[in-house]
Amino acid sequence: MSSDLVLAVDGGNVKTDLALLRDDGAVLALVRGGRSSPHYIGVDGCIDLLESLLAQALASAGLEAASPLDAAAAQILVAGADLPEELAALRAEIEKRHWARRLGVDNDTFALLRSGTDRGWGVAVVCGGGINCVGLAPDGREVRYPSLGAITGDWGGGYAVGLAAQTAASRSADGRGPWTVLEHAVPAYFGMREPFDVARAIHLGELEAERLGELARVVFANVTEDAVAAGIVGRLADEVVAFATATVERLELTDSEVDVVLGGGLLRAAPAVAIERIGSGIRAVAPQAQVLLAASAPIVGAALLALDELGVDGAVADRARRELGAAFVEVEGDGSRVQNGGGPIAPRSPIPERQIDG
Repeated sequence: MSSDLVLAVDGGNVKTDLALLRDDGAVLALVRGGRSSPHYIGVDGCIDLLESLLAQALASAGLEAASPLDAAAAQILVAGADLPEELAALRAEIEKRHWARRLGVDNDTFALLRSGTDRGWGVAVVCGGGINCVGLAPDGREVRYPSLGAITGDWGGGYAVGLAAQTAASRSADGRGPWTVLEHAVPAYFGMREPFDVARAIHLGELEAERLGELARVVFANVTEDAVAAGIVGRLADEVVAFATATVERLELTDSEVDVVLGGGLLRAAPAVAIERIGSGIRAVAPQAQVLLAASAPIVGAALLALDELGVDGAVADRARRELGAAFVEVEGDGSRVQNGGGPIAPRSPIPERQIDG
């Protein structure tokens, strides 16, 4: 197959986007499937999903499926590829398939960082099904996190917010905690009467525990009216600030105009009060930081990283960003082509990039 192809993957805990481009930045296909994180489906499951999406993309582009693909460059950026041994295992399986001559395999936070800034360095915090952060300094120094959940100190993401909502609702109902509108709003979301009904359904396997992540939208909807909901949102914002500021400090960038890129379905859906709190918190540590909501979806960042490997000029990168942005909105707007896999909040159309007022 032609070596002018570029392959890009942004794989997450909820959904996976795969794009095929030419090396001139033209988008040939963009397809979406379910989650690809090896933490959920294993390395074999991840590879199987990517192979299926690649076949769909080739068919959509009108290209003959052939093995090997032999693209000029590929960036396979996947949530759950955190530890060195996890990255090594994933890379080893991908290398067997000879998808590209220049292959990058890493965590999906790098896709977010590249989608939000052209500087080649900065900090990115992603908050969707889970939470993670990565930082790159101008001199190449790197900060990353194992992102294994509570055992590595993490709190955040749709499931954590939803679980906090269910916990608060239960404690409100039995008197162990303060009253909250979530006492009624949480069970009502699932068509139930009381928080205990939700707990019972989860305990008996009648309701998947993972669906608690959907309650993030209930929390966000009540943030201005309910102190408990506001507290959960405040904790989420503070966790994002903790990730970003720790990374800025470890990279010794507190006095620089570092770009801090925010992304992920949860942050894109978060109320303005949360985003403003994040901006203020980061600027308290790094006053010159540019805190940004990513203008483009992470799949754009994955594609740009692949094109960067080919040394393309700015016009090519601009074309890829423009065409992928348009294709991404189309994919998200067509529910028949989107498989969210039971995640916390269905992603929305890309938010226009803006600096966050602090």
